[in-house]
Amino acid sequence: MIDKIKELLGNEADSLLNYKAKFPKEKIHLPGPDFVDRIFAPSDRNINVLRNLQWIFNTGRLAGTGYLSILPVDQGIEHSAGASFAPNPDYFDPENIVKLAMEGGCNAVASTLGVLGMTARKYAHKIPFIVKINHNELLTYPNKYDQIMFAGVRQAYDMGAAAVGATIYFGSEESTRQIQEVSDAFAYAHELGMATILWCYLRNSAFKTKEKDYHVSADLTGQANHLGVTIEADIIKQKLPENNGGYNALNFGKTHKKVYSDLTSDNPIDLTRYQVINNYMGRAGLINSGGASGENDFVEAARTAVINKRAGGMGLISGRKAFQRPMEDGVKLLNLIQDVYLTKEVTIA
Repeated sequence: MIDKIKELLGNEADSLLNYKAKFPKEKIHLPGPDFVDRIFAPSDRNINVLRNLQWIFNTGRLAGTGYLSILPVDQGIEHSAGASFAPNPDYFDPENIVKLAMEGGCNAVASTLGVLGMTARKYAHKIPFIVKINHNELLTYPNKYDQIMFAGVRQAYDMGAAAVGATIYFGSEESTRQIQEVSDAFAYAHELGMATILWCYLRNSAFKTKEKDYHVSADLTGQANHLGVTIEADIIKQKLPENNGGYNALNFGKTHKKVYSDLTSDNPIDLTRYQVINNYMGRAGLINSGGASGENDFVEAARTAVINKRAGGMGLISGRKAFQRPMEDGVKLLNLIQDVYLTKEVTIA
């Protein structure tokens, strides 16, 4: 498998597979078969949260490794159903979403209250459900960008979900309300025994300049992660960093020169490791998003998985690259991602 990974990485193979990270791996808490016992057992989490986390870790092709491959399909609201499912109309049917996650060997499926509720009695005991409880909808005209509650934590519990997921748009005018809402929801989810996963996204037009899009800068996304673990997200979903120095370029907030001199470099593995560092040194797992579907999905999926794994991350949560193609090809893409985490030659940097 390592030869196939090298082939997909092309000219980047050496720089990604053999790079030694700037911040030492010995200082971070790495994924492993004992992750729930090692990290969450001493925490304040309800024993049923531990059980659900263990169920997620013990499902699919990555079972028992401490790594995660999750299929997220909330794009029908976040990007519109037409934009998301027209390339493959089969996924207008919620059952096919769950089937793809199962056929693809995923640890869990994350989707909306409606999608998972429609299929719960048939599948909620067969694959862990992650109910996404808030969304940004794009039917309001003109478009606005605000994560609002679409579902209640109790509804997720009643359908047998293993976890709830939510998004906060850190940096936006609405973030204060969202932080409070999601914090309350996560506390209730933990009380009921469900795990919590937070989409820690940045959203502010000022973060995108003529030179760079700092929505994907390591320093700003790292701080978003740090806010996320503060409200007890068990797992953090974050976009793969593409640059750094957002604080300095935008001239706001507070940072430190050692963030750039000692803790990071220009290598994407170092940038991603900084995200892990902000997750309480990896005590909350980092899963990076797969991004939009394009012409080089298999190459991009392999690259993102290698960077995440070598940085000390916990896995990928990839949707559009998988469901915007025939199910057989979607399964192959999900399996490719999982193969990176199963390949021992892809080591921790």
